Amino acid sequence: MSTSMNMGRVVFYEDRNFQGRSYECSSDCADMSSYLSRCHSCRVQSGCFMVYDRNNYMGNQYFMRRGEYSDFQSMMGMTDIRSCRTIPMHRGSYRMRIYERDNFGGQMHEMMDDCDSIMDRYRMSDCQSCNVMDGHWLMYEQPHFRGRMMYMRPGEYRNFRDMGMSGMSGMRFMSMRRITDMY
Repeated sequence: MSTSMNMGRVVFYEDRNFQGRSYECSSDCADMSSYLSRCHSCRVQSGCFMVYDRNNYMGNQYFMRRGEYSDFQSMMGMTDIRSCRTIPMHRGSYRMRIYERDNFGGQMHEMMDDCDSIMDRYRMSDCQSCNVMDGHWLMYEQPHFRGRMMYMRPGEYRNFRDMGMSGMSGMRFMSMRRITDMY
């Protein structure tokens, strides 16, 4: 049995170092422009969030857990945050099937824990689709949890290249990590 709970709270600020107007958020927000003209810092008071540099959960993504982020530009290379998504804390097992080709084709491997390199562990040079059965995961473009990342919640992802994620086309995923309480 698994459950997910939403209990996150983050305060976004227009300027670096927690200055300027602020907006407190505890749920998904597809467009922050109605609350802030820009967003350059934040404090995650509880929970975990994905932040995006474009509206509607598009563009580059960055995972944020409890802590202070005083300057997105220097810390993440992101110039602005335009949308955010809460990540439910998951209790229970984690399970994901990764596939070498789109539409669940080619090699398939079932994962229940973090994988710092699909090439080293499975001799897989690419991952183009997946099925997340349990838990919430981060997929990274480079081994050892480096490079750009993408948040994956339970569901079927038939073709990463056609997911309509601006700036993410052509991205290859080489490592995966579970989002846990201990992250």
